[in-house]
Amino acid sequence: MKNILALLLLCVCTAGFTQTKSAKNSPALGEASPESVGMSGERLARMDNIFQQSINNKEVPGVAAIVVRNGKIVYYKAFGMADNPGNKTLKKDDIFRIASMSKAITSTAVMMLWEEGKFQLDDPISKYIPEFKNPTLIKSFSFKDTSYTTEPAKSEITIRQLLSHTSGLGYGEIDGDERFKAIYKKAGITDLFTTEPVKIGESVKKLARLPLHHNPGEKFTYSEGLDVLGYFIEVVSGMGFDEFLRKKIFEPLGMSDSYFYLPENKYQRMVAVQRPGKDGQWERFPVTFYDPEYPVKGAKSFFSGGAGLSSTAKDYATFLQMYLNGGELGGKRILSRSTVKTILSNQVDTLFGGEKGDSFFGLAYSVLTANGEGRGGAGSAGTFTWGGYFNTNYFADPKEKIIGVIMKQTQDTKGDNLNNLFRQMIYQSLDD
Repeated sequence: MKNILALLLLCVCTAGFTQTKSAKNSPALGEASPESVGMSGERLARMDNIFQQSINNKEVPGVAAIVVRNGKIVYYKAFGMADNPGNKTLKKDDIFRIASMSKAITSTAVMMLWEEGKFQLDDPISKYIPEFKNPTLIKSFSFKDTSYTTEPAKSEITIRQLLSHTSGLGYGEIDGDERFKAIYKKAGITDLFTTEPVKIGESVKKLARLPLHHNPGEKFTYSEGLDVLGYFIEVVSGMGFDEFLRKKIFEPLGMSDSYFYLPENKYQRMVAVQRPGKDGQWERFPVTFYDPEYPVKGAKSFFSGGAGLSSTAKDYATFLQMYLNGGELGGKRILSRSTVKTILSNQVDTLFGGEKGDSFFGLAYSVLTANGEGRGGAGSAGTFTWGGYFNTNYFADPKEKIIGVIMKQTQDTKGDNLNNLFRQMIYQSLDD
């Protein structure tokens, strides 16, 4: 009997270990006037015209945006349409496919497990997913029949390299190298999202057997590394990846509208992916190598750590506020401030950011340098950012305590410069 009670106690303790109570108790996001946090409401309102003009010019069908400073929401609005063919107006709390904005959430989950001592960042991933043992590089490739030969890579892929996109893995259908598009397709790798009854572990194990773009650690190559880490989370935690995110991040932070697959009672809040039609009107994006309706239909079994989540502007701002608070929100400690510092530190030396050195890459984000700050309109040095395949984007500025999240759902558009203008309008609104 004592052994049974001890086991039950262990299970309870383990279930709540990743996020803990904090001595801090930062409040949830609440609304306040811009002036109360050192911003000009009159200047922030200039965004209204910017957004509406973009809609009038048919650059975007609709946009939702939120601005937070010092933990207070000072701008939260929506413009245009959620679905033009369906005549549905966009609401500010509608739900968007956030695609690669999922990566920072997955990276956070990985680092929560790192804080438990489950692994070391420079461990080879093959220690946990054996299929990755003995990686290879392409030696020769034939476009005629997609056959190829390989040679051994110089080293194993590490967890740090998966987090920082230096593993050498590629991205299949959206890869910049046509050889890898062909290889991934032939191997049956699931890129981004699917409505088919595929499990993430199945795709990752196939991926593990394929050649790399380059030796691990040699270059920055945007990749499916975060999908690998989604499966890694399942292996290390013993929980389903979707369950881990829900119990360890979404519920503790109050992110009640963030999912891989939406519950039926929220289907109507899903924004349609749209593109310009031949008649100049917006139309729903068709099925291509993926079905854009994946969050509400199909098998709902593929949990893509790199691209699969859907969320709202406010939910994502809540997630970012936890980072600006040093890893805590609402008395829940998700990460220590030391871990947050590590995540936002340069992990790739000069492999990311180009010759200008405007940014570097950490363990989850692109981070602005002093040189990038000096170019104007992008934030202070230390501002971290990324975006998503359907033209969602975010940034968080630790120095100014500012968060901006802008949400759209588009493909094949031209002339959309709202992501840059959004930041520009926020920083010109500072009045302190």
